[in-house]
Amino acid sequence: MSVTPETSARATVTVPRHVFVGGLHRSGTTPLARWLAEHPQVSGFAGTGVPEDEGQHLQQVYPVASSHGGPGTFAFTPAAHLTERSPLVDDLTRARLDAAWEPHWNTGRPVLLEKSPPNLIMARFLQAVYPGAAFVMVCRHPGAVAMATRKWAGPLKHVRVHDLVRHWLVAYELFVADAVELDRVLLVRYEDLVGEPDRELARIQRFLGLDPVDLQVEARTGLNDGYERQWRANPAQALYGQAIARRYERRVRRFGYSLEDWSAVPAPSWDVAAVLTGKGGG
Repeated sequence: MSVTPETSARATVTVPRHVFVGGLHRSGTTPLARWLAEHPQVSGFAGTGVPEDEGQHLQQVYPVASSHGGPGTFAFTPAAHLTERSPLVDDLTRARLDAAWEPHWNTGRPVLLEKSPPNLIMARFLQAVYPGAAFVMVCRHPGAVAMATRKWAGPLKHVRVHDLVRHWLVAYELFVADAVELDRVLLVRYEDLVGEPDRELARIQRFLGLDPVDLQVEARTGLNDGYERQWRANPAQALYGQAIARRYERRVRRFGYSLEDWSAVPAPSWDVAAVLTGKGGG
């Protein structure tokens, strides 16, 4: 079955030429991008020589996340939040990004995929540069992201968990506000993605208008459990976690998570539910 970048032969769903994957560091952006790139209609980056094969490191048009503080910090910097109002939005920017990224894509495939965590808060900019693009963002429990980021990024070992949770909230609140201006966007929960990968990957394929392909990813559960144990590692840490929960529980529950009970899945707010369902896709 032949599929063009414009229209899927399955009929009604427009297949985007460009797909951008984003989400905070340690949220699952790398495996999601890798799994999607295994689809025969999709080309992603591999073997580029840059960290995690992220497109941000292959270009010199806009600043990378590390220039805004890096993991656990970048969303605090207003300059990291790029929109269609950026002076960078013009034909030259697209030409420069094409020149940086196209050598690493198989441009004969209908869909070209780029993944970088800060895409989470610069989707409006990317949509302005690449009209018709689709966005697939990933979120993971904020406590797990905070503990994983602190463990993974050496300089952040001394950053307060409180600030890493606050960074999670700032980043995803910016994203949800931006999603109103995006034509085609889907938010995926990491816990669903790794727990039921067949279902979630099929849902993403439908959203993108791709022909259904079984990517055969092994399901894994409990990947947040170790971080939850760290959250309550000792009485002092448990009290600290409770204090963070008291301060941020209401905002976290908006996204379908809880800091008080990590196993809970509260009903998300209507605007978060809208992007979890998918806007503008199949």
